[in-house]
Amino acid sequence: MTGTGGELGARAARSRALAVLRVRSRALAVALLPAAAEVILLTGAATGQFAGQGWDTARWVVGVLAVLVLLAAGGIALVVARARPAASPTVAVSERSAPDLYRMVRDLADRLDVPAPSAIALTPDCDSWLEDRTHPAHAPPVTRAHGEPVVPGARPERRPAVPAPVLVIGSPFLWWMRVAELRAVLAPVVAGTGPSAQPDIAAARRFVRGLDAAVAVADAPGRGPLTRGVYAALGRVARLLLRGCREHAALMERGVATAAAERAQAVDYGPRIAAQEQVGLAYAGWDRLLTKVALPAWRMGRWPSRLDVGVAAALTELSRRDRLADGFAARLGERPACDLLEEPGVVDEAVSLLTARLFHGGPAEPGPGWAPVDWQAYPEEVVDRTWRAEAARLHRVLDSLGVSPSLDPATPDPGGPTLARVLDHLTEPAATAPTVPAPTAPLDNVDNDGGDGSDVGDGSDEDCADADPDPATERSALLAAGLSAALAREEREESEQSAVPGGARAQGPDSALWEDGDLPLFPLQPPRTGRELLAAHITAMICCAAVDTAGAAPGLDWLDGPTLMLDGERAADLTPKVLSLIEEGDPAPLRVWLAESGIRPEKPVRLV
Repeated sequence: MTGTGGELGARAARSRALAVLRVRSRALAVALLPAAAEVILLTGAATGQFAGQGWDTARWVVGVLAVLVLLAAGGIALVVARARPAASPTVAVSERSAPDLYRMVRDLADRLDVPAPSAIALTPDCDSWLEDRTHPAHAPPVTRAHGEPVVPGARPERRPAVPAPVLVIGSPFLWWMRVAELRAVLAPVVAGTGPSAQPDIAAARRFVRGLDAAVAVADAPGRGPLTRGVYAALGRVARLLLRGCREHAALMERGVATAAAERAQAVDYGPRIAAQEQVGLAYAGWDRLLTKVALPAWRMGRWPSRLDVGVAAALTELSRRDRLADGFAARLGERPACDLLEEPGVVDEAVSLLTARLFHGGPAEPGPGWAPVDWQAYPEEVVDRTWRAEAARLHRVLDSLGVSPSLDPATPDPGGPTLARVLDHLTEPAATAPTVPAPTAPLDNVDNDGGDGSDVGDGSDEDCADADPDPATERSALLAAGLSAALAREEREESEQSAVPGGARAQGPDSALWEDGDLPLFPLQPPRTGRELLAAHITAMICCAAVDTAGAAPGLDWLDGPTLMLDGERAADLTPKVLSLIEEGDPAPLRVWLAESGIRPEKPVRLV
């Protein structure tokens, strides 16, 4: 072990591992205690020491108790041993599809003098870790091509479990970091395979994971009353044992991390400091890409098939805007880590589909209502379609409320879907005050996301400040309620149509390692409020009018998502003007901007 700190950490980890194993030993001793008492009673009877009716009764009672306790202990041990521990959803990367990546990791393990990870997988997150998949249910799947990269929808085969942990790498790191940076970031992680190979630590980890899996088995729904009672008892015993070893397990992992960090100091310590800056930058860009760019596409039933390519573009844009990249051009001249993959596009597509499943809950496989989209087609197939779908929903709700169309004999289609209809309906008479209470906190309409403030907004909670209750006029509140009900009805109908009898199961990468009954596992945003929905739909109607009457075009900003392009420039931020219409019934700021931009609200727009 390198360094005093590493030695102390390793000793502390092993000491705590032994403490965890002592909890297991005590549980076994308690289970064997009635049987040991029965052996003593039977031995006393055989030697004539314990004779008489009372001793006979005691032997029967203790014998029955011993049998029951042994059966219960055996059942609990069987469940703990066979229950499948939780595993992170990942995309497996075979050695054939990334020989350079495997070679780099093995060279790193050799320099650290630790065992190499058994396999490599990618996760749609900005983090990396080692994951033990020694349980038989965690045998890593491969495709039928035996080593070809995993593709969306491929059915996995099984191969025997392997003893070494799997190295899980955050996919954004591969596309943003350079090879040297990735190597430096992975050094402390790979160093953790050393403590993982220590028998006592490995046994303690298996015991804790088995108890955690047993608790999950005990809490599974859909059982009868008798079975539910048996599993409830199992859950109580497992939780009792977990409480007994929780502190020891936490201190064991802390010691393992200390030992790994100390060992890794001998490898790429200097570059690691600079690489950590790129970790924070990658996290910021990945979060913006998912919430601003990917989420609108997922809501339209499309999933961007090159999210990792997009995060590199988003981070480049973020560096340019915020002046974070001193020496940025020199850094880009180095070899990117994604070059370590033979087919980065195939891997990126698999990770993109998994990301959509985890953060939005989309289907496991592409289909007619869940199709991939590339970045070149994103403005037309996502941005424009989103605007027109929301504009069409807005006019359907206006129809249901009995709002008359704005008739203009000068237009080719008088009575068609126009922006003027929306403005006229939401315009409050001068003498009428808003009927909904004013907000209790001031609205924050400032773009704090690092952009230039020119995004048109998507109606999310980041574009419209949330107040409780939402400030609105009576008409806008009624229209917002209608939009919320219409959207909820459409989502319910869509979920009913996509439901599969018997329960749909994932068939994507590493799908056997996680349960997908409660997708999305990590929803990006809470449900939008009625005011946010109304603002998004009015903004969409404005953008449709701009495209159809002023020659504007839908666009994509890597950090702010869908945007309106007027004369090749991003349109001004519409959020304050739209909120003025919603909250005060005042269309003047919006009408002034429409006139300055050459947008004609009285002309009908094309809907879908």
